[in-house]
Amino acid sequence: MINCIVTGAAGRMGRRIVDIVLETNGTDIACATERPGHDIIGMDIGDFLGLGKKGCAVADDLRHIIDMGDVVIDFTTPETTMQNIRTAAKSGKAMVVGTTGLGKDDLKEIKRLSKKIPLVVAPNMSVGVNLLLKVLAEMASVLDEDYDVDIVETHHRHKKDAPSGTALKMAQVVASARGRSLDKVGAFTRHGIIGERKRGEIGVQTLRIGDVVGDHTVIFGTLGERIEVTHKASSRDVFARGAVRAAQWVVGKPAGIYDMQDVLGIK
Repeated sequence: MINCIVTGAAGRMGRRIVDIVLETNGTDIACATERPGHDIIGMDIGDFLGLGKKGCAVADDLRHIIDMGDVVIDFTTPETTMQNIRTAAKSGKAMVVGTTGLGKDDLKEIKRLSKKIPLVVAPNMSVGVNLLLKVLAEMASVLDEDYDVDIVETHHRHKKDAPSGTALKMAQVVASARGRSLDKVGAFTRHGIIGERKRGEIGVQTLRIGDVVGDHTVIFGTLGERIEVTHKASSRDVFARGAVRAAQWVVGKPAGIYDMQDVLGIK
C-alpha cells in the first residue's frame, strides 16, 4: 500500500486527487495539507473525508506530517510547491508535482533537489496530453519551418498563470524537435501592426473563459494545407488519475527528475 500526502486537499484539484487516491487499488490517503487559516486545518483527515478517524490532522505545513506518507502529491502554487519540495528533499520522500507557473530559478532549484529524491514534474498529467507531446515531436521533425505553428490554449477564468504549462511544454517540444530554443522563436503577444510572420516563429495564444477545464490546439499550417491537433479535458479527473499513477510509479525510484512520459513508458 502506498500512502499519499495530498497538499491543497480542499482545492479544485486537491479534492479530486484525494478522491482518486481513495478509488485506486494500492493507494491510500495518509494525510493532507491546506493553506494556513483554512477551515479544515486541525481536522482529522478521515473526518474530512467522511471515513472516520485516520489519526492524522490536516496541517498547514508539510513539515508537520511528512513522515506519515510515502509520497507527496502537490498541485498548489509555485511558492508553496517549492517549500514542499524542500521539505520532501530533507525527509527523503518521493514527490509528484503538477503545479504550473514555476520560474527558471525554481526549475534550477528543483534540478538540484532532485539529486536527493525522485520527482515527477509535469505541467499536465493527462495520459492523452503526454501521448500528444510524443506525436508533436514527430510531427515537428517532419513538418519543417515552411509550416507555421500556433498553439491556442483555453482555461477557466480562475487560472492564474498564462500561458498554461501545457501550452508552454507543447511549444518547447515543437521548438526542440526543430533544433530551436523557444526563448528565441516564441511569440506570446500580437497586437497592432506587427508585420509579416517570421519564419520559424511559434505562437502561443491564451484564452480565459468561464469554467473550461483545459483545451489545447496545435496548428501546423503552410500554403495549401493546415493540420490541427486538439486535446480537450472535460474533467479534472484525467489529471488526478495521472497524478496518482505517477505517485504509484515514483515510489522506490532512484533520485532524479522524471516526467509523465517516463511514467507511461513512452519516451
